[in-house]
Amino acid sequence: MEVIHKIGRRKTAVARAYVSTGTGNITINKKDLTNYFPTATLQYKVNQPLVLTNNDSNFDITVNVYGGGITGQAEAVRLAISRAMCELDAENRLILKPEGLLTRDPRMVERKKFGQKKARKKFQFSKR
Repeated sequence: MEVIHKIGRRKTAVARAYVSTGTGNITINKKDLTNYFPTATLQYKVNQPLVLTNNDSNFDITVNVYGGGITGQAEAVRLAISRAMCELDAENRLILKPEGLLTRDPRMVERKKFGQKKARKKFQFSKR
């Protein structure tokens, strides 16, 4: 099997996942999964597509991720791995699609407008 390359995005985080046959090692930015994502919730998010498709010990995954925060990066990695699982086997799409793992979350931070304190918040008006 050749290496499968897929991209996942979330907010401003971009993850590039390289999936090859192996023993289940996940390396993110040259670090182990448990070192890069220390909390169990983030590790669960990354492993979710592998566990649902019963491929958690069949593939070695190398990921390069940059931008955004730690949660956005974890969800970007999850999307990239989900897309790779679909390319491996079309049956996986029927498993991952209802869970919402193939949907790119379009929510982004709204930009700050001039003459305002933030995107929606205005400067306080005081009448004296």
